[in-house]
This record gives sequence, C-alpha cells and structure tokens, in this order.
Amino acid sequence: MTKERLYLYDTTLRDGQQTQGVQFSTAEKVQIAKALDDLGVDYIEGGWPGANPTDSAFFDEAPKTRARLAAFGMTKRAGRSAENDDVLAAVMNAETDTVCLVGKSHDYHVTTALGITLEENLANIAASIAHIVGQGREALYDAEHFFDGYKDNPDYALACCLAALEAGARWIVLCDTNGGALPSEVGRIVTEVIAAGIPGDRLGIHTHNDTENAVACSLAAIEAGARQVQGTLNGLGERCGNANLTSLIPTLLLKEPYASKFETGVSHEALAGLTRTSRMLDDILNRVPMRQSPYVGASAFAHKAGLHASAILKDPGTYEHVVPELVGNQRIVPMSNQAGQSNLRKRLAEAGLTVEKGDPALGLILERIKQREDQGYSYDTAQASFELLAREALGRLPEFFEVKRYKVTVERRKNKYNNMISLSEAVVVVKVDGQKLLSVSESLDEDGSDRGPVNALSKALAKDLGQYSWVLEDMRLVDFKVRITQGGTEAVTRVIIDSEDGKGRRWSTVGVSPNIVDASFEALLDAIRWKLVRDCGAGA
Repeated sequence: MTKERLYLYDTTLRDGQQTQGVQFSTAEKVQIAKALDDLGVDYIEGGWPGANPTDSAFFDEAPKTRARLAAFGMTKRAGRSAENDDVLAAVMNAETDTVCLVGKSHDYHVTTALGITLEENLANIAASIAHIVGQGREALYDAEHFFDGYKDNPDYALACCLAALEAGARWIVLCDTNGGALPSEVGRIVTEVIAAGIPGDRLGIHTHNDTENAVACSLAAIEAGARQVQGTLNGLGERCGNANLTSLIPTLLLKEPYASKFETGVSHEALAGLTRTSRMLDDILNRVPMRQSPYVGASAFAHKAGLHASAILKDPGTYEHVVPELVGNQRIVPMSNQAGQSNLRKRLAEAGLTVEKGDPALGLILERIKQREDQGYSYDTAQASFELLAREALGRLPEFFEVKRYKVTVERRKNKYNNMISLSEAVVVVKVDGQKLLSVSESLDEDGSDRGPVNALSKALAKDLGQYSWVLEDMRLVDFKVRITQGGTEAVTRVIIDSEDGKGRRWSTVGVSPNIVDASFEALLDAIRWKLVRDCGAGA
C-alpha cells in the first residue's frame, strides 16, 4: 500500500521561544536548526524577522538546510497595501522560500482586537497571501483562533480559510490558539472543513497544550485528513506549550495505523537520535530534562517495581510499548526499597557483576538498600553509589585509599577593591599504599571566582592519591543537587553529584547527612571510587 506523505513543521525557534524564561541566541538558533534538519522535519520556522534583533540576525546567518526555512509574520494591516506594509516587508526581506502569516479567523477577535470589519479582514488575508505568492514564495496561512471561531461562527471562520486558499496559499493551518479544544472537537471540525471544500492535503494543524491534549488533538486532525502537523521540540511554547514533536514523531513512525499509512521525512535511523536531540535542547536552555517525558525521558523505560522487573527479564515487551533503542533511549531497572531480586540481579549484571540466583548476598544487598533509603538515601538516581554498595557487600570493592580526616573553612574577607568576597579552603588527608598524603586546595577558579566549599573539597581530594592520581585527570563534576529529606531541627540533607570523564561516561552518586558538607564529601568519595573501579579494575 502506498503511504501518504505527512509533513512536519517545527516552530521551536519561533513559537517555542514564547516559553517563559526561554530566549535563544542567534548561535543557539543555528545549532537547533541544524539538529532539526538532521532529524528530518520538512519545515523549520526560524522566527519573526523584524520583531527582534535575534530573529532578524538568524535569517542573516541561517544554515543551509534540506528542510524549507520559513519566516513568520502577520497579514497586512488595514488601510495600507501589502506592498507598502513595513511589517510584512520585513518578513519578505528575510528572503525565505516559505512565508507563514498569521491572521484572524474568529469574528470576535476581528472586531474586538483588530477593530476592523469582517470584510476588511478577509481582504487583508487575500491581499497578503497573493503578495507572497506573487513573489514566487510558498505561502502558509495560520488561521488564528480557528476552532473557537468555528464554534462561534463557522461560516466566517471558513471564509477566512477559503480567502487564503483562493489567493494561492499552499497550506491552511487550523490553529487551536487558546489550547482549549478537545480531540473529538478537532476531529469533527477538520472533517467538516474538508467537506466544505478545503482539501486535506492543503490543511495543517497547530495545537496548544492547555488541556494536556495537544498531541491527541494533532493526531485527531491527522486522522480526519490534515496532512501537515506543527509542533515544537520538548513541547516548548507559550503558557502550557505546543504539541510536542518529541512525542508526535515516534508515535507517527512506530504506532499503528500511522506507521503503515503515513510517510514522513524522519527515517528510523534519525529517530534513534531523538533522545539526544531532546536533551541537547535542554542543555542549551540549561534545564533539567523532564524524567517522565514519553519516549525520551530518563524514566520512560525505568522499571522500579519488582514484579515488573521480573517480567522484563523474561520479555521487555511485557511492560514496554516500544523498544527504547528505537528512540535512542535505554532501559533502566533502578534500585529502591521496592526492589526485588529480579531488579537486583539485572542491575548487577548491567554493572558487570554476575551473581547467581539464590545467592545469599542478594538478600544482604537488598536489606542494606532498604535500610539506607530509610535514612534518606536514593539509589534510583545514583546508580554508581548503588554499584559500590553492592560491590562492598559482595567483597568485590578494593580499598584504593582511606580518608583519615578532612577539614573545610569558609572565610569572608575584603579584597583589594574593598569588596566582600567568600573563600573556602579544604584540607584532606588520605592513606594510599601505607603512606599518608595531605592535600590543600581553595575554592577560587582561574578567574578568581569563588566556587564554594564543595569545589574546594573536590579539588583537594583529587589532588594527590598517589598511584591513582592519573586516573582522575579527566574527571569533572558537572551537576550538584541538594534536597532536604526531613524538615525541622532534625533535617537530613541528600546530595546527588553527577560526574563526567573524558570517555564521555556520566555517573551519579549520593551522600546523606545532617551536615551538607559531610553529605557532599560522601558523594564525592563515591564518585572517585567508581571512577577508580572502572579504570583500575575490580573484577566481577
């Protein structure tokens, strides 16, 4: 059966930038555009030329892409021609092959927000689209507030779309701008729009996530006949976000009936890079990736319950709807106080530790995990600390070094400019190969900025470990998270540290104590010990 072509239109760089707290630099927009092109989307909406300096600069520096680059703007204003509208001119001056214009399709917005007649709005839509087409560009009409407008006045909402279609628009995009439409409504209305004379292969869908239905509404529109779908990476967008292409794309490629019915520009090879692309965007935004994100989240294929893990060992399909590797993700069987021996043996195997079923050590490890989690530890997100705990219980953890004592001081003093600054100093004494070694380090970086007491401790601990010092040369701390697990005067602090090395490995360790410095030092010790186990060998 011949598959129908479904077109993917990404608006991360424009609509996604409306997210509160998000502001891309020009270089970041270029980086994201290249990633989107590698993924295989058909359209990349780069922004609104003339609306802000960054968007204008992006079109000056835009990379060459296989995807069609689109400039976004609005239909011409009343009282002037399309040729003499300076706002529309700025969009055209971006010189993209594709131009997308937003225009009102809800009569209420025309008369209230624009303050013009319904007939004037229709004329503005037609003249603007004709102007784009007349210059040899591909034109899209984003019918703003279409679904609300259709419910209030279907004849007028349709008239706006037909005006754009008759003026030569390649795509008529039905927008659920307020995000309040439900999938059943979207499916019914798209069906009626097609019946009214707008072909499905000229229709697009643009939904927002204000009822957590943006992906479902997009799928409903596709099922009803729309053949372009718009969205953003990781569901970025104003208020609650746009339809999440990170969820839509794998659904279209891996789920029936879409996989058999439709063809997109995304190959299965490119789909395997989806998780990496999603996390790249979070890295650019300096945001922690949402663990529960479908398909690409760190917990999307995590199996915590013992019953689930037991079945997963026999057949992953028992509790997974797709194979995680198809989207570049991986299966995780975390350790927790809900874990059973099935979880434990699987996680031990992943760490290279072979333990036979029924080995008494399994019960010992589980008991230690449960006791320590009662004290505030968490091994769901600290897999390296779990491995060390297990190795110790199994008698497979070498004692590379012993910490004899450590001390941290924090000082506030004035610098030469008479400004108050902080300075931390750490002293660590370790015993390696029977020899005591003392290291001192301060918290100032090469620029003279204070990095805090934990940084000073980390530098001092790694400074001199005798024969093992070379192993730590490529290791660095990349994230530091603190959480109070109990309130009041008996508060307990949990510290999670993420470390990385030159081989690209990343691992997490945990420390718990009423004292944040002690908790941090414990996590630091685990991070170094795990690195030594990996690079110096410990046996399985």
